[in-house]
Order: sequence, then structure tokens, then C-alpha cells
Amino acid sequence: MSDIPPEPIPPVGYLSRKALPIKRNDAEILTREDVQYDFLHYIFVDETAVFTPQTPASSSKITFRELYVNALYHSNKCSKVLKEKMVETPEFGVELAKISLLTNVGRINTTMAFFPEMKTALRTYHPVPSLQKTDGNAQDAPRIKNCLKAALLPSEFKSLPPSSPEEVMERRKAGQCPPTSIVNLIFVLSNHAAPLANIHFDGTVNFLDLFLPKALASPDRAKAFLWVIYHYLESDEPPNPFDAPHTRPIPGKAPYMRPLTHMEMIRENVDTAEELEWGRRMSAQRNSFLQKLVTAMESEKKLKPAAPHFVTAAPQSNSNTPRTRSTRRHPEPSKEEGPFMYYVPGEDPSVSHESNHPHRGIYGNIASSPIPLSFPPRLSPDTMVEMDEQRLLSIPTPVLANVPYFPELHFDGRSLLQYAWRSVLTSDPLLDSDEEDGEDGEIRNDYAQRLSLISAVRGRPPTPERPPHIIPPDYRPVNRPTTFTRWQPVESWD
Repeated sequence: MSDIPPEPIPPVGYLSRKALPIKRNDAEILTREDVQYDFLHYIFVDETAVFTPQTPASSSKITFRELYVNALYHSNKCSKVLKEKMVETPEFGVELAKISLLTNVGRINTTMAFFPEMKTALRTYHPVPSLQKTDGNAQDAPRIKNCLKAALLPSEFKSLPPSSPEEVMERRKAGQCPPTSIVNLIFVLSNHAAPLANIHFDGTVNFLDLFLPKALASPDRAKAFLWVIYHYLESDEPPNPFDAPHTRPIPGKAPYMRPLTHMEMIRENVDTAEELEWGRRMSAQRNSFLQKLVTAMESEKKLKPAAPHFVTAAPQSNSNTPRTRSTRRHPEPSKEEGPFMYYVPGEDPSVSHESNHPHRGIYGNIASSPIPLSFPPRLSPDTMVEMDEQRLLSIPTPVLANVPYFPELHFDGRSLLQYAWRSVLTSDPLLDSDEEDGEDGEIRNDYAQRLSLISAVRGRPPTPERPPHIIPPDYRPVNRPTTFTRWQPVESWD
């Protein structure tokens, strides 16, 4: 059976920075295909020593592996413990360099971590069996990113490093070798991958495509990566030591990358049984750690009293007699002011909530009651107000001695007591008088009654004498309107 040819590579414009990072759920394994292990392997095993060292300790040419590991080691953000581990175990330094290279190009973003005891919810844990054979607890991605950003040349701490491929070439042609650090060069090439696609490749592949699962041979992709690095760090003049053998190189173009068939792609980046078993074990350890963490947090919440807080809706009362309020329309709060906030005090967990609690209602503990309970249907606030008014109509109005009775003060068939009771139920004491509903005629009538009552009792002892310029009120019964009319403009008396 013949191999199925691979699908054609889409144009370079398809790739975006959002599609570049690896997306996996928490505790999910990063396989060899995810990290493109074979591609990284061919890069770091290449023994071509053609790169200028970027540290003053050595003067002879070094390999890319030595160049990149030394850049991480001499970073100002590399901790002392990490440096000691890199010296004691060189294999750990190579594994850290491979993960750092993926972080350098954006394939691993700063939301990933590589140790299972991580507690923060901002990152996800991922075991990487192929790159964690020497030390399972590698650095998390944010620390690796900080270490990379600080891996600069001594001259770049005083001035800004180059930020474009053109600036890198200008510095190198000006005699500065190396023109920038290896870490910053990879940052620059990753940020300008699309414009360089037609310059160094055939337009269907760019620099970032080398790190993705593509139908291209891993050894050829590694050679193309090293060719681009040498082109900017050392020399753009041919020959390039990473040109494809037995082929005529094209000036400015990376070496040819052989496409793979579907069966050839399957044979690359194959995880071993030991790596998969280790990854499952670390995932189980992560899940167990999360379960214990959640259990401990829930226990702590039960023991910790609830903190006071504010809510936008009025809290429900636990008393048996429901407190009713009218559904009066209030002015809507502006977006700048926001809704009114109700204060809810904290609860003491030490207080018992059993059914025999003296402050509990007649139903006791509803959740634990063995008797099925039936509650009366809830009534609307307007309905309950009307029921209270009907009940108050049956109460006789008390007669006050030596107080004049004004028939015009009683309107709509209500007495003063009934009207006062309705005002308590329907008015909102939290609103200012300027914010109350202007269409409510009862408020105007309330003010009219108060003014009439004050006018009626004036002149009785011990009221002081009225000033002579005040006209005495007329107490004759008149038909008072239930609503006020607008003030009419009058002409000046001057």
C-alpha cells in the first residue's frame, strides 16, 4: 500500500500568535509531538562549533547547545540553586534549554508550570516526560521567561537591544560580533516571522512553523533553524556551514526541507512506554494534590465566619411575619452612582442552627424536619397593603378631646390613622424628598393636611402673638383639590 501524500501547506498568513502556544488542560501530558522532541533533539546534538561565545570566559567557537545553555546560566534572573543544578547535572541544563527555547518562541506560554504542587489558579500543570528525565520539578514558564529576558549582552544593559532583523544586521555589519544575544535574536525572529517567510523560505513556511507539527523532516527543520541563527549572528555571506550537502545553495535562502508522508510523520516523535507511564503517574499525583487542597479549603471556609458584605438586593428576613413593602417605582440610579447596596453582617459559625433555637421560627429546622410542611402562597406587596387597609378600616377612630375636627382633612374615606399607616407601608424613608415620585398625590395631600392643621391650631395658647403684617387664615370649609396645579407666573410688584 502506497503512502498517502501529505496535505499541502497553507499560506503563511494562516499563522497567528494566538494559535502558536500549546493548549492543554490541567494535568494533561505534553507529548513528544506537542514539543516536537525530534526537532529539538537534532538542534542540541549538532556539534558544529561555529558560533562566537557571548561570555568572556571562552574565545574559541562553540556549538549552539553551549551558546544557549551559557546564555541561561549567565542570566541575572537565573537563581543560584538553578545554576548549581546545571553544573552538577549537564543533562538537566540541556533539558532546561529545550523548554526555554519553546518559551523563547512562544510555543510554551506563561500559564504553564511543570511541578505538581502548584497552588495558583492562574497556571496549569503539565508533565513533560521527554524533557523531565533528570529533574521532575522544572521551573515554571513565568520564571523561565524572566530568565530569558535578562539574558542580554553586557552592552545591552546600558542601551536597548535591537528589535528588528534590520537592526541586527546593521550592528553586525558595523563590526559588532555578536550583534545581540542569542535569546534576543530568537525573540526578534519570532516577532518578525511573517515578513521573513519570503526572504529566507519559499513563502509557505516561516520561522515559527519550524516549531509546529508540520509535514517536514525534523533533521531538515533543525538545519534550517541553525542556518537562520548563523545568518544573523555570524555572517550572511556564503557558504553557510548549515547549507544542505550536495546541493547548490541559494543566497539568502534556508536549506531545502524534505516533506514527509503521513506514515513518516507517524514514525517521528513517538513517546516511549516509560515516558507515558511516568506522565500518568504525575497526572494522578496532581489530581490527588488538588483534591486535598480543595478539601482543606472547604474545611477552612466552614470554620471561618462569613465576612460582612454588601448586596444589591434586600436580604430576606428569617422571621415568621413577612415584612411587606410597596412596589413603588423609584428613580433608576445612574450608571455612575450604581445600585443601592444593602449591608449584610457576617455569621458566627459557633451559633447553633438547630430546630430548638430560641430565635428560630415556628417551623424549626426545615431541612431536617420529618413532617412535610405546606407554606401559604406568597402575596404581592400591593395585595398585602390592601389587606392591611381593610383591616384598619374596621378599627374605630379615637376621638381626641379639645381638638377641632376638620372634615376636609379626611379624604378618600380614610382617617388620619389609616392614612399614616398606609404612608408607613408605601413610602421609602431612605429616599430624600426631592427624589420621591412626583406623581404620588397622597404625599401632596399629606403636606396640605399638615399645613391646614398648623393653621387651625395657631392662635391658641401658648402660641405667641401673630405679627401684624401676617394675614390670618380663613378656616371656612372649602372644597380642596386633591392635586396641586402648577404655579402660574405673576408680574413684578415693583
